[in-house]
Amino acid sequence: MSLVLEGVSKIVEGQSHIYPTDLTLERGTMNVLLGPTLSGKTTLMRIMAGLDVPATGRILWEGRDVTGMRVQDRKVAMVYQQFINYPSMSVYDNIASPMKLLGISRKEIDRRVRETAELMQLTPMLERKPLELSGGQQQRCALARALVKDAGLVLLDEPLANLDYKLREELRAEIPKIFEQSGAVFVYATTEPEEALLLGGNVATMWEGRITQFGPTPQVYRTPKDAKTARVFSDPPMNFTRIVKAGNQISFGEGQIAPAIGALAALDDGTYTAGFRPDHLHLSAQGSDGLHFRCTLRVTEITGSETFVHLDHSGDRWVGLMHGVHHLEFGSDIEVWLDAAHIYVFAENGDLVAPANFVRAA
Repeated sequence: MSLVLEGVSKIVEGQSHIYPTDLTLERGTMNVLLGPTLSGKTTLMRIMAGLDVPATGRILWEGRDVTGMRVQDRKVAMVYQQFINYPSMSVYDNIASPMKLLGISRKEIDRRVRETAELMQLTPMLERKPLELSGGQQQRCALARALVKDAGLVLLDEPLANLDYKLREELRAEIPKIFEQSGAVFVYATTEPEEALLLGGNVATMWEGRITQFGPTPQVYRTPKDAKTARVFSDPPMNFTRIVKAGNQISFGEGQIAPAIGALAALDDGTYTAGFRPDHLHLSAQGSDGLHFRCTLRVTEITGSETFVHLDHSGDRWVGLMHGVHHLEFGSDIEVWLDAAHIYVFAENGDLVAPANFVRAA
């Protein structure tokens, strides 16, 4: 069982919402669409489901061309960010409702409802109405209704975004278990890199209507093929700065010179873009290979256990994620350190030239 998109695109009022896209999703896989708001995640899922017809290309399900086929005629289930339940029905009847429409026997409906309710930890709540449940339980009910259809393709469009932190963590842990037992093709849309890493499986990073990279989630995170993918798969986004390699030296910004070490040492002389994630910046030296930068502090955000430090480095805006609480003076000049082993190098066109050294050592 597989879902294949061949040259699929979507154009609305003359504007491309999805550029021609090829993608193959295999049976029994968890596939995450990761990208910022308006990157095209929901549009691509609607095309997969049959809710929208692509402007070009075709969609194959198990080798059969289903382009233009009504969503009602496909084995597809979809759960949205705004989870929907029927308030006048019990949890049992909510879960059973799609099967009743399909004319499945009462005995089979009862079996599937109870099996799925047990999987979703809803058995004690089957006689309750949705409004008598917590937010997490209501979302479980919506998920159960999708799963009970025995759909081959399950689409989850930011299903946990409106839940509180504790419930999100709970369901993030449950969803991969559910997916493993169902054997369906799962597609899960999110704006959060951390969520993609927790869910595992494969990830497709999206930027302005294009899939920039697709592959096993840890691989894409560790080795982004270009700067756009690196920006998407980092929260806060990856920091970038222009560098010039000349001999055994690298110049950063306005005359800051550092030795060419780590991934920088093997570069040909020329101009590049260096990228590094916010959690690799530090307020003190972490080792002998640390690179040292002078920056101006713009903003600090203290979350409790961490401090986000917004910096200006020669016109580049950086964000550092520092452990602990740091009270720093706004507008002051501060020094930060970066381990050269965590620097990615990109060409001027954005393509990856050299992954960070820690990736090669892993």
